[in-house]
Amino acid sequence: MRLLFLALPLTGHVNPMAAVAAALTRRGHDVLWAGSESFLRPLLGDGAAIHPIPLRAHRGQAERGLDATRSRWEGYIVPHAKSTRKGVDAAIAAFRPDVLAVDQHAIAGAIAAHAHGLRWVSVAPTTMELARPFLRSLPRVEEWIRAQLAGAWTAAGQPGEPPHDLRFSPHGTIAFTTGALASGAESTVDLVGPALAPRVPDPDFPLDWLDPARKHVLVTMGTLSMDLAKDFYRRVAEALAPLGDRLQAIVVAPDGTFDEAVAGHVLVRRRVPVLDLLPRLHAVVAHGGLNTVSEALVHGVPLVIAPIKGDQALNANAIAGVGAGVRVSFDHIRPAALREHLLRLLDDPSFAAAARAEGARLLEAGGAEAAATILEAHHND
Repeated sequence: MRLLFLALPLTGHVNPMAAVAAALTRRGHDVLWAGSESFLRPLLGDGAAIHPIPLRAHRGQAERGLDATRSRWEGYIVPHAKSTRKGVDAAIAAFRPDVLAVDQHAIAGAIAAHAHGLRWVSVAPTTMELARPFLRSLPRVEEWIRAQLAGAWTAAGQPGEPPHDLRFSPHGTIAFTTGALASGAESTVDLVGPALAPRVPDPDFPLDWLDPARKHVLVTMGTLSMDLAKDFYRRVAEALAPLGDRLQAIVVAPDGTFDEAVAGHVLVRRRVPVLDLLPRLHAVVAHGGLNTVSEALVHGVPLVIAPIKGDQALNANAIAGVGAGVRVSFDHIRPAALREHLLRLLDDPSFAAAARAEGARLLEAGGAEAAATILEAHHND
């Protein structure tokens, strides 16, 4: 079977799809990625086949709430579809795939699949739209998004209106979640849990910096929210400052974010090998993105979640609901309160126990291997 993979050039979107692609490759199938060589190669490794498409980089987004939705669609998703459509067509012509695996928001893939009469499966990288919350609670926003989809369809030269919501293939949707994190998901979505696989190693990360006599905490607010998180990082630094005798923290942030007051027990790196670190961690402080949350749970690591936008609040509520962490305010949490929550997670074993239990439920869904089996079934239909 020949499969074409298309994802937005965002690390959190590519990594789970890469795990599925690797599973399919091990089964003897041919996999091609359509996308930016410069972006994909460091994530996929030297062995991946890539049909090059020029990169349209994702700009940082300062907007929150409905403004963030508008910015994401008008400023990125729709322009990305327009800029990549020809490249996707060229990849299809050269590779002749049997099935396409298409990121839910890489809608050029959905449009191209329709134009070429190919089977395709949507891949949902977040939990935001699995239960169509916009349709129920914000119908005008949902209507506006559908107008954006229709505009992209027309701009691609397709006749009439889109035959359905381009975020959801009529052949099926795969979501990398299950359990509490997928509460309310529609029955048509295949919930496979997190898709994990070894990633390209980071030989420069100083794993020997970690002191086995102290506990270890990862702080990450997502690469796209670093500008938004400046004040949050300041409060994190104050929270961590007096804890050097108890813990070490790895903070994903730009250089210079933290000062020398915490230099002895805080390591600041713009990128970190998360999967390599998780077996050594005792807590994670994060924004609540699906990948970060799922990966932490699978490793039995509880979380302090300060959601910023998108599906992060849904994930935070789910984690708090099962006792695997706590939700705090990104805008208003004070250093002393943040320190208190973090110490609760480190000192109360019930949080780690709940994280392990939820992580086991996530793994039971099958992950990358389950997703690969679903894609194989579409070739056999």
